[in-house]
Amino acid sequence: MLFNGQEVERKLLTILQILRDTQEPVGARVIGRHLKEHGVELTERAVRYHLKAMDQRGLTELVGRDGRLITEKGIAELGSALVRDKVGLAFHKIEVLAFRTNFNFDLRSGLIPVNISLFPVDSFDKALQLMKPIFRSDFCVSDLVAVAKEGETLGELVIPPGMIGLATVCSIVINGSLLKAGVPMGSRFGGILQMQKHRPYRFAELIYYSGSSIDPSEVFIKARMTSVHEAVKYGEGRILANFREIPAACRSLTEDIINKLREARMGGILLMGNTSEPVCEIQVDLNRIGIVVLGGLNPVAAVAEGGIEVTNHAMSTVMEYQKLTRFQDTLSLTHV
Repeated sequence: MLFNGQEVERKLLTILQILRDTQEPVGARVIGRHLKEHGVELTERAVRYHLKAMDQRGLTELVGRDGRLITEKGIAELGSALVRDKVGLAFHKIEVLAFRTNFNFDLRSGLIPVNISLFPVDSFDKALQLMKPIFRSDFCVSDLVAVAKEGETLGELVIPPGMIGLATVCSIVINGSLLKAGVPMGSRFGGILQMQKHRPYRFAELIYYSGSSIDPSEVFIKARMTSVHEAVKYGEGRILANFREIPAACRSLTEDIINKLREARMGGILLMGNTSEPVCEIQVDLNRIGIVVLGGLNPVAAVAEGGIEVTNHAMSTVMEYQKLTRFQDTLSLTHV
């Protein structure tokens, strides 16, 4: 154990995780704010104390007066420490992002969850072309995106040198919107959904959130297990999808929220079942309704299918809704 005491170790590893995810120098005050989002309460003074201890161990380094960056040693430690705590991390990320979502339907403003994908600069134009038919299809959560060049930020993520970042709307926008309306949505798993004759047929692969440390979509894309292009073009293929559940009593309210999301160019519901009935061969509990939700990274999966390397940070962060633009407008701006 690198630190004395398991509870202290968890707090310090959470700080390392925050530094890794921000990828730019941040101070004790900002770190303290992010810690609260992870359920950790530390005063600014306590955060500074822990940062100095990590500086001495070579896990972090001071930049400027108060900013900190995680070192390679810190990244390695974060990757190997507290393996048992990583189980269910994906489920935890869903809960945090749902809580941080505060989209206002009437004002068309507020924070929504996004995935961040990184493309090599010289491959981005081709990537846009590959994504074009997917964004025009019914297989994406939203056609709203944001683009950033190296050194710029998308949410809290700084785009590294030689890369272009693309933010796509994450399906957790549904969880967050329902949560604000008082509807508890249960997230069970992410999977590969087989399409037949333009209709959802069954889940061919799945990974439960409760047993995963990363978003299942990242795994499926990296393994090249999708065929989104074929699904769009021929109605036969495999796409990214997630399985959620809601109490049957909440159906009407859920449908109202979904309609409001669609009016704001967001959605993602592919199929909503009937009370206690299986959906796409997945059993549903008593007095519950199963919902198949599209994966927000389906357009990016199509890029990977085309042989372009892409790095994904699924369920990454939140962004202001008003900072997103239509994908078609992005094409015009980039002259593709």
